[in-house]
Amino acid sequence: MATSYSHESIERLKEQIDIVEVVANAISLKKTGANYKACCPFHGEKTPSFVVSPDKQIFKCFGCGVSGDAIEFVRKFYNLDFVEAIEKIAKDQGFTLERTKYDDSRDVYYRANKDAARYFVRSLLSKPNVAMDYLLEKRKLSHEMITKFGIGYADEKWSSLYNHMKALGYGDETLAELGLISIKGGKKYDRFRNRVMFPIISTSGKVIGFGGRALDDDGAKYINSPENPIFHKSNNLFALNFAREYLRKEDYLIVVEGYMDVIGLFQYGVGNVTATLGTALTENHGKILKRYAKKVILSYDADEAGRKAAYKGVDILRSAGVEVSVLHVDDGKDPDEYVKLHGKEGFLKLLSKSVSGTDYQLRHIARGIDLQTDEGKIRYIRDIAPVFEKLSPVEREVYAQKVGRGLKLDYNNILSQVGKERTDHRERPTRREENVASREMTATEKVLLKIIFMDSSYFVKLREHRFADSAIKTDLAKEILNLIQGEFSESDGFIDEKKIKDAMDPADGVKLDNIIKGVPVVDVEQTFRDCMRTSGLAELLEQEKRLLDVIAIADEEEQSQEGEKLQLKLMDVQKEIKKLRGGLGL
Repeated sequence: MATSYSHESIERLKEQIDIVEVVANAISLKKTGANYKACCPFHGEKTPSFVVSPDKQIFKCFGCGVSGDAIEFVRKFYNLDFVEAIEKIAKDQGFTLERTKYDDSRDVYYRANKDAARYFVRSLLSKPNVAMDYLLEKRKLSHEMITKFGIGYADEKWSSLYNHMKALGYGDETLAELGLISIKGGKKYDRFRNRVMFPIISTSGKVIGFGGRALDDDGAKYINSPENPIFHKSNNLFALNFAREYLRKEDYLIVVEGYMDVIGLFQYGVGNVTATLGTALTENHGKILKRYAKKVILSYDADEAGRKAAYKGVDILRSAGVEVSVLHVDDGKDPDEYVKLHGKEGFLKLLSKSVSGTDYQLRHIARGIDLQTDEGKIRYIRDIAPVFEKLSPVEREVYAQKVGRGLKLDYNNILSQVGKERTDHRERPTRREENVASREMTATEKVLLKIIFMDSSYFVKLREHRFADSAIKTDLAKEILNLIQGEFSESDGFIDEKKIKDAMDPADGVKLDNIIKGVPVVDVEQTFRDCMRTSGLAELLEQEKRLLDVIAIADEEEQSQEGEKLQLKLMDVQKEIKKLRGGLGL
């Protein structure tokens, strides 16, 4: 049984705490009239514009616009998620949060990974071995870093870990699903052998997986835990649990390629660094990074693979709303080697020379093109069109001027040409791509499905909600809800998840199982309300856009009576938008 905190308990905590006391524990406040003021802790300023209202129990910075209640302050100030924030406040206030229980098999997975991590550490420290020699002599790591990151050793034997975990009572199925063992032809054996082991730890402090670095040439250099109910490569980043502690001093995160790059930089005092888990940067990574930092610097290897990864990473991070720049380390093939050669100051000096994501992409496209020839210039302008498509009008003009100076061409002609290329080459998605997209559920849909399986009464609430169609859009989500509808009607409100998964395509059933086991929901009622508000806001904003377009046409046609009706309808929609934005704290 897994636990979450009840909505009633969280509400009682909110009623008990005083935002002035919570904020004053973190920063100095000065009373001015009925409120308290301070310099904002979330952006640099000399004149205080950060206000805390004891009457309304909210904070607001009139400089950067950040606002919220006491929980939101703690979440932002200490870089915590919602659960961690309420736990911290409760601990500080001596308040006991009430837990609710629901069936969830993930607890045993977390315990198993933790026990495996402890075993790997003991194997590394108990006697001399090739792993410790590798870490100390070849990688020049300190004992402090080895301990901080919980690095361990999987020996070369076939069943050392398996025998240990079986003695602790873990079943073969659990160990195989976590990727700690492999089962082939009825034989069970350790999946990680003769490898340095790096535990992958979530921001909540749980061991969710492992990365293993080979100590010989037998097999892949690195292998990671497979995807399972508690480990999803696209949803996690290595050492982010440590990096966030440094983000109160630094306003940016460095993303590197490997575990050793992260640990090497940490050893030299550069702690605002993280890495993906043996996979390319994904949209989910972009969303996670945005939560912790406004700016990200990609520092990948200078080889061709690293350059291509950085190019794609710029698009992903820019789409997530993150300011992105790129640094390639040329003196030494990776950040770990560079910081060992030049130290922290040398690396930070190099970091200051990183280029903006757009500049990097434009330079990357120019590689291999002779820009001294007319043919090369024409090809280059054609190839940069996709980059310009993602820029704002102002950015397009700025970069068109920059490109124009480099090519000795009029920037207006460049703007005109890239605009034509963007129009000519913009492709509609293929039917196959549209079909795939219709099966990929949105984050809101996944959360709502998880809520329904936690508490079936929310199926009725969703079905009857005015914004239900806005919240549930993809074909797969609709199919699952139709299956729930049939099950709901036949069983007086009880939802048999196994029966529903059995009625689905196997691949879709796996997706649903990952949602049920892997999507975290703490406060069910609040999360449901937030999902519906967000969905409703998106629908109303679309209505507002359509009305504005129609009103513009009506004005041109001088249809004054119709235009007046549309204006009234627009006002109603905008009132609703304002109301929902207030509920979302926007």
